[in-house]
Amino acid sequence: MTTPATAVPHAPGRLPVLGHVVPLLRDRLGFMQQLRGHGDVVQIKVGPRSVFVVNSPDLIWEMLTAQSANFNKGRLFDKLRLFGGSPLPIAEGQQHLQRRRLMQPAFHRERINSYIDRMGATAEATVRTWQPGARLDVLNEMQLMAQGVVMSVMFSAEPDRDPAQAVMNSVDTVFQAAIRRAVVPVSGWERLPLPGNRKLRAANTLLRRTVSDIVAAHRAAPAPQDDLVSMLLEARDEDGRPLDEDEILSEITALLAAGSETTAVTMAWLFHELGRNADLAQRLHQEVDTVLAGGPLTAEHLPRLVLTRRLVTETLRLHNPGWIVTREANVPVRLGTAHLPAGADLVWSPYALHRDPELYPDPLRFDPDRWLPERPQPPRGAYIPFGAGKRMCIGDAFTWAEATVLTALVASRWTLQHAPGTDVRPVPAITVHPSSLQMIAEPRTPAAARKAA
Repeated sequence: MTTPATAVPHAPGRLPVLGHVVPLLRDRLGFMQQLRGHGDVVQIKVGPRSVFVVNSPDLIWEMLTAQSANFNKGRLFDKLRLFGGSPLPIAEGQQHLQRRRLMQPAFHRERINSYIDRMGATAEATVRTWQPGARLDVLNEMQLMAQGVVMSVMFSAEPDRDPAQAVMNSVDTVFQAAIRRAVVPVSGWERLPLPGNRKLRAANTLLRRTVSDIVAAHRAAPAPQDDLVSMLLEARDEDGRPLDEDEILSEITALLAAGSETTAVTMAWLFHELGRNADLAQRLHQEVDTVLAGGPLTAEHLPRLVLTRRLVTETLRLHNPGWIVTREANVPVRLGTAHLPAGADLVWSPYALHRDPELYPDPLRFDPDRWLPERPQPPRGAYIPFGAGKRMCIGDAFTWAEATVLTALVASRWTLQHAPGTDVRPVPAITVHPSSLQMIAEPRTPAAARKAA
């Protein structure tokens, strides 16, 4: 049981320090939510380190936009170098700017529309393996589906299920190691020959081999393929030099990992909510049956899938995958009344922010209709599922499109109901994922669903 956060007496003009807590080892989500009641910026102790938690949506927005140059990505992202190199999610300064400009064309909205058919076809390959009445590990199925979409659309690769599962397991191993190393305030054990460290090395070896094979296949192709791998192979820096092999491998590996995790976790939570709200599930089925009319999903359908989109929006609010995001001050900075020294560690929690009762009425209720245009909307900075500013996730539009496609595709074929005895709890790891999500797949029976199958 986590010790309740209690303000320690402090001198006038200084931040409260919350002491005697071990928040990152026990009830992490409850602790982050509890901190919101202690002020706009709160100082906590994590072992020997001081960490500043930013709660105010205005100050979070300021940190990510107007003052973004005063911060680097911080401790958590530094630990994600376990994937190798300094890929886009980790890169800083000029390197980040150059790499983002290089990769941005692959994520333009017009380009994303061209991906829709392949997204649907790739997801269909996973859905086709489901059997009526089968008990599914829904998170695992969504991870395989999302990973397959990234590999197909961005890498022109379509691994079989067993190799894909091995890649997914390796990504999870690296993510688990990254979050552990970010929150545990001791060092040195990473270099010891412990079982966890050996497992991490094996996972990195498999990922490296998988990505190397993808790159080799592209190099051997008679004509370049129209995907992100070809874009990286053809890229040249300001001096006309190509990216070196390690840079290419790092970018592809990081994109494979990041591009699979957020979408998969979001989809798992979405179907969890539909499974315990039959009325919402029925409304979704009616929408996809009407819009798709039994045919394949295309880019033209997306603007008409308005409820589907709101379901994704609400899932990213109530079940935001990010329970902790880090920053580090490059210089002395001021956030509101807080004066923070250079080198200060800062964190903010999208998960806690999106559940704040001062920002959202009845915040723990899953209500996609809160996003209807006629309903009052949260203030700026209160809903930022992909961050903001120059470090906003490059794949946000890709994820919106992918999640909409996957939701509509599954709903057009299947109804997912919770398996008896399933106890679903949020687990804060690299993302907030369901502890266990066992669901029973039942085929849809409406005429439109039968025609689509």
